[in-house]
Amino acid sequence: MRKVLSALLIVLACVLVPLGGLSAWAKYEIGDTGRYVDTMAPLATGPGVRDVIADTVTDGIMSEVEAGPLEREVRAYVHRAVRSFTGTDAFHAAWNTANRTAHDAVLRALRSDREGAVTLDLAPVTAQLKSRLADDRVPMADRIPVARTEVTVLRAQELNSLRKGFHVLEIAGFWLPLAAIALAAGGILLAVRRRRAVTATALGMALGAALLALATVAGRALTLDGLPAHVPRAAAGAVYDALTETLRAATWFVLALGLAVALATWLTDLRARRRAASAVPVPAPAPEPTRARA
Repeated sequence: MRKVLSALLIVLACVLVPLGGLSAWAKYEIGDTGRYVDTMAPLATGPGVRDVIADTVTDGIMSEVEAGPLEREVRAYVHRAVRSFTGTDAFHAAWNTANRTAHDAVLRALRSDREGAVTLDLAPVTAQLKSRLADDRVPMADRIPVARTEVTVLRAQELNSLRKGFHVLEIAGFWLPLAAIALAAGGILLAVRRRRAVTATALGMALGAALLALATVAGRALTLDGLPAHVPRAAAGAVYDALTETLRAATWFVLALGLAVALATWLTDLRARRRAASAVPVPAPAPEPTRARA
């Protein structure tokens, strides 16, 4: 009975490793606005995001301009100017502001009982961008329209389905990792052969981390395949990689730690068995019987 209970606790602990890692990542990385903005900030310097921003802003400017036969040349010039602007500190500030505003709006909706879609008004960000472009003397920047522009960040049906899952993740993100540690410790303490229990626990946790790593890779492929045709894959892939960087680093750390602990415990157990074998006294040979003289 003791062996069965120990094995059951260890198996449950190993099962909770990928679930606990995923929920903790969702709670402390995705669910925190400051960390989210810090994670997204480096993307402002990435070529994929900068190209998408440059194309979008250029299209907005050219929609307000009648360039006639010189439209191609004017578009190319405006695109180069806007692309150059995406490397400035002003653009980085606008990028961080937009991400913080969108993330705050989504979190408020998920943590409240409000109904309807989550929308974001980009007019303040557009006004800031227009002012910065005009200060940098980007051609025709003053023609960028600054009307109220609502962008749907989260649709109503998606909000209702995500709200329940988000509440579960917020609770699980704290308790599941603690439960995994407690179950693993209990299984090891109940084990008859604790070194073998430690080895099994370490290997099981390494396996759980490997499964989580594979799920992260599969999730990336499924996410990119499910995007609309007009969404650039390079930029979306950069966003996915940035958001899951901490999760992937933690997964590889748990995987390496589990393998290292399993190897160290196995070597220790092997050395102990060899010492025990060498310490066993070898029985002395029995004396040969003496022959009686005739």
